[in-house]
Amino acid sequence: MYRWKSRFAPLCLLAFASAAGAAAPMPPDPGIDGLMQRYDGQVPGAAVLVLKDGQPVFRRGYGLAVVEDGTPVTPATNFRLASVSKQFTAAAILLLAEDGRLSIDDPLKKWLPGLPAVADAMTLRHLLSHTSGLLDYEDLMDQHGDPADTRQVHDIDVLHLLEQENRTYFAPGSDYRYSNSGYALLALVVGKASGSDFASFLRQRIFLPLGMHATFAHQDGVDEVPERAYGYSEIDGRWQRTDQSTTSAVLGDGGIYSSLDDLARWDAALYDERLLRRASLRLAFSPATATPEPDVPHYGFGWRINGDMLWHSGESIGFRNVIVRYPKRKLTVIVLSNRNDPEPYPLALAIAKRWLDAKR
Repeated sequence: MYRWKSRFAPLCLLAFASAAGAAAPMPPDPGIDGLMQRYDGQVPGAAVLVLKDGQPVFRRGYGLAVVEDGTPVTPATNFRLASVSKQFTAAAILLLAEDGRLSIDDPLKKWLPGLPAVADAMTLRHLLSHTSGLLDYEDLMDQHGDPADTRQVHDIDVLHLLEQENRTYFAPGSDYRYSNSGYALLALVVGKASGSDFASFLRQRIFLPLGMHATFAHQDGVDEVPERAYGYSEIDGRWQRTDQSTTSAVLGDGGIYSSLDDLARWDAALYDERLLRRASLRLAFSPATATPEPDVPHYGFGWRINGDMLWHSGESIGFRNVIVRYPKRKLTVIVLSNRNDPEPYPLALAIAKRWLDAKR
């Protein structure tokens, strides 16, 4: 059986109470409102949350979650997180390691034995840190698929594509290359090691214990995302709905929907042991590998690391998101948007700077 932690109940109630307190109206902030001006009005919008010392100091929605009927964005609006989802996939693996169900140094083929010989040396650690060398499944879809086929692929389809390819970009552990394929496979490992499916494991072991009741690894026909934002792209000067692509049903690399209010609960859990032990959090937040990317000197497990800053962006058709955390300053900025442009990372940094520049 899973090791349910007795400390969940009181701490989760605390987290829920804290987030419920966030529902109080926030005064306007001309500085942040100015930065977010292009998201305001009758256009696809965004939601912004600033947490300082565990409390919301700014929390506001801009623009529209559903353009067609004028539904506004609020702090409870649920956006597709895209690659911000990877931190939850990594947390699921770490929870199973704490349970003794797996080790992060397990060979990948212990769990997915149908992979070809080229995967013999790959471990779960390589997948978590993007050092596996796995081929990008999106490219394989173009090679093996029918361009006219608009059906969505799922995590298991990613596995089947990779089972046909006895080649990698590099030897496992020898280099870094950001890999959606690796996180899709990790979702399958979570399912096999837990005896559940990935979406149910996240819901039962992470979302519900933390009070993230409106957060789902979304599956059409299985769950309904409440207060859902739909994604849009600007095409020929008009906003057109581009909410789903053929890869939108792959869960492990980017299939979670969540809101500012639920992500506040998640952020709170990253400061203590209500979900993961301190040793597991250190693994997630410590540099596992160097990267060639200037804004990402290192990558941990589901987190980009730049000095004292932990962050991750998420981009998919019609959505652009980012979470930026400064744990030593107890400062977090989250920007979620349901549009293809602009990238919100510079906005989040500009918002964070206002508190970082303040006197300690």
